[in-house]
Amino acid sequence: MLLLLFLLFLSHPHLTLSLNQDGLYLQQFKLQLSDPTNSLSNWNDRDETPCKWFGITCNSVTGRVISVDLDNLELAGPFPTILCRLSSLSYLSLGNNFINSSLPADISMCSRLQHLNLSQNVLVGPIPDTLPQIPTLQLLDLSGNNLSGDIPVSFGEFRQLEFLHLYHNFLNGTIHSSLGNISTLKELKLAYNPFTPSLIPSEFGNLTNLEALWLTLCNLVGSIPPSLGRLIRLKNFDLSSNKLSGSIPSSIVQLKSVVQIELYDNSLSGGLPLGISNLTNLKKFDASMNELTGTIPDGLCELKLESLNLHYNRLEGSLPESISRSPNLYELKLFNNTLSGQLPSELGKNSLLQYLDVSYNQFSDTLGKCQSLNRVRLKNNKLSGTVPEAFWGLPGTYLLELVENSLSGHVSTAISGAHNLSQLLISNNQFSGLIPDELGRLGNLVEFIGSHNNLSGHIPTSLVKLSQLGRLDLSDNELSGGIPSGIHTCKKLNDLNLANNRMDGKIPNEIGSLSVLNYLDLSGNSFSGKIPLELQNLKLNLLNLSNNQLSGEIPPLYANGNYRNSFLENPGLCVAVKKLRGASKKDGRSVSSEKDEFDVEVETLGKIRHKNILRLWCCCNTGDNKLLVYEYMPNGSLGDRLHNSNVSLLDWPTRDVKSNNILLDDEYGAKVADFGVAKVISRISQGAASMSVIAGSCGYIAPEYAYTLRVNEKSDIYSFGVVILELITGKLPIDPEYGEKDLVNWVSTSLDEKGIDHVIDSNLDSKYKEEICKVLSIGLRCTSPLPINRPSMRRVVKMLQEVAQGAKLKTGKDGMLSPYYYEDALDQESIV
Repeated sequence: MLLLLFLLFLSHPHLTLSLNQDGLYLQQFKLQLSDPTNSLSNWNDRDETPCKWFGITCNSVTGRVISVDLDNLELAGPFPTILCRLSSLSYLSLGNNFINSSLPADISMCSRLQHLNLSQNVLVGPIPDTLPQIPTLQLLDLSGNNLSGDIPVSFGEFRQLEFLHLYHNFLNGTIHSSLGNISTLKELKLAYNPFTPSLIPSEFGNLTNLEALWLTLCNLVGSIPPSLGRLIRLKNFDLSSNKLSGSIPSSIVQLKSVVQIELYDNSLSGGLPLGISNLTNLKKFDASMNELTGTIPDGLCELKLESLNLHYNRLEGSLPESISRSPNLYELKLFNNTLSGQLPSELGKNSLLQYLDVSYNQFSDTLGKCQSLNRVRLKNNKLSGTVPEAFWGLPGTYLLELVENSLSGHVSTAISGAHNLSQLLISNNQFSGLIPDELGRLGNLVEFIGSHNNLSGHIPTSLVKLSQLGRLDLSDNELSGGIPSGIHTCKKLNDLNLANNRMDGKIPNEIGSLSVLNYLDLSGNSFSGKIPLELQNLKLNLLNLSNNQLSGEIPPLYANGNYRNSFLENPGLCVAVKKLRGASKKDGRSVSSEKDEFDVEVETLGKIRHKNILRLWCCCNTGDNKLLVYEYMPNGSLGDRLHNSNVSLLDWPTRDVKSNNILLDDEYGAKVADFGVAKVISRISQGAASMSVIAGSCGYIAPEYAYTLRVNEKSDIYSFGVVILELITGKLPIDPEYGEKDLVNWVSTSLDEKGIDHVIDSNLDSKYKEEICKVLSIGLRCTSPLPINRPSMRRVVKMLQEVAQGAKLKTGKDGMLSPYYYEDALDQESIV
């Protein structure tokens, strides 16, 4: 018999007589889950106890399992209730896995749990109302799932709960006042849930042990209850991005422990409360994007603030001088108010102020003494006088924006010290004198906009050393001389605007080698000679050489109706015109014949007439015996029809890309929230591959149309990018909530100021956040303000398919597509 048992044991190597009961329960748990990374490989059933297994901790005295900690392992399967049989289990953490299905009501069998973390999984359905039956529970984290319904009223029965995290779900009931009964709570985080419009329960004022209250994007309405002033231990107070109205209660000044107050993006009105100087621990105060009025209290500025954000309000009066004495201030954003007076003369002197944005106010007279600034935006104020020498040469600044003021004087040679500067924006001022050669030392400079000033002299030859320069706009000044030799070394130059100056000489042939140049405006000068044929190498969205002294023939590529306004007021220019002859019928219609020769009168550009066609702009020989005729048809369509003796008739369609013109079949006809991201991407890419484009719509039109009045593939890409942003954000392309912005600007601003979570539609499944971020990045690339930076439609479809198939695109740390993720060589030919 003993021999038989021994042989039986050998024939079943997975049987053991030594593993204790806790180990057997854990083995059953393992069998219920998928473990694709083989993380539980050392769970050996031949061990006596599981105490040395990965993720398992036992009591050193009893040997019983007290902790199961298996975060971030890609484990998949339903919630394992078998773990509730571990009689001493007090700590269970399965965060950031793929635990699915709904939570069972008998989860309350885990009766000794103190810590339960199931965050960042794919749980669905309601939250069990039996959870408060775990009397010892201190932390409950169900954040980042797909849970829906109400927060159970029974949650008010918790007696030891200190941390309740339910943020980033789909909870759509109301926020019940019973939560105010959990007097032990230290953290209450309900943010990013689509609750039914709810008031903030006044009973929350009973949570006197609360240290963190996070209610961002909870669809809160009504006013802030004064009872919250009783939360004297509160450190983090966040009610941002709701629909709260009324004034900020004066009781807020009783929050003596508060470190951070976030009230932005609501409809709060009235003034900032007096007595705010009592908040001696306050480091960050953000009440931006409300309807606040009155002045900025001196008491607020006397605090040791690190960040003060009050932009997009209706505040008036001056900025208190006391803000200069804050030793920790690194961020000050007050743009879009009606603040006036002088900026504090000592601003930034006593702190490492890095971000200063007071644009769109009425400040005057001085720029302060900030020496540590990284980002400076003073746009649209009433600043006057000269810019201090030291201000030009701030060594850490990468953005200096002084646009739309009344500043005068020279651009100082001290600017050579601003070696990190990437954007120099000084347009619409009264700057005069020479552009200093020292600008050529700013190797990081990407954008220099100095238009609408009184700058004079030659453009320094040193500027051609700026290998990173993408935009140079010096229009509407008094510059003279020619375009500097060596301009071809600015390989990244995308926009060159020198219009309305006193420049002369010839247009350099080397401009034609600037392969990414998309906008070229040299109008309103005295350039002479021929237009270089090399300009035909460029793929321009805008070309303007009007009002010069150019002569000779217009390069064939530009001798058509699309560029009819690009060469006006150049009396010496002409267009070569020949008669069509010998063409056969194409697509059933006669292109031309010798019997119907064109009667063309050619005088100067813009004076071409034809007796049979409404408007004939150009008929020219391409050099390879192909005759091209570009014409506007009597029906007024935008499209040029290409008549060619060797090429079939081509129709260029008029364009209108918008969400309701992208036709989807029934399978993808439901709302985005009903599907995973793969289907979202699939329906986007299907739309991209087969969209119909007809006449333009507000909100979808590419920005360059405003000054080119032309559309092309890149315009379609922009419009399609808007459609992607609609799908990802759940918002319309134009909406009153954006103010003067559109969806594209709203997304860019929100990403910069509030982060990715504020942009993504809360109805999208959060488990696909990485893929959603990548699709969002594709949308942002498509809506780049510079057409040359937009990918081809072929590339867009390919990228969307790669995301849907789980391909590893080149991403940054935040999951967004890297700005250096360029199109492959196959797509370069389609860039227009």
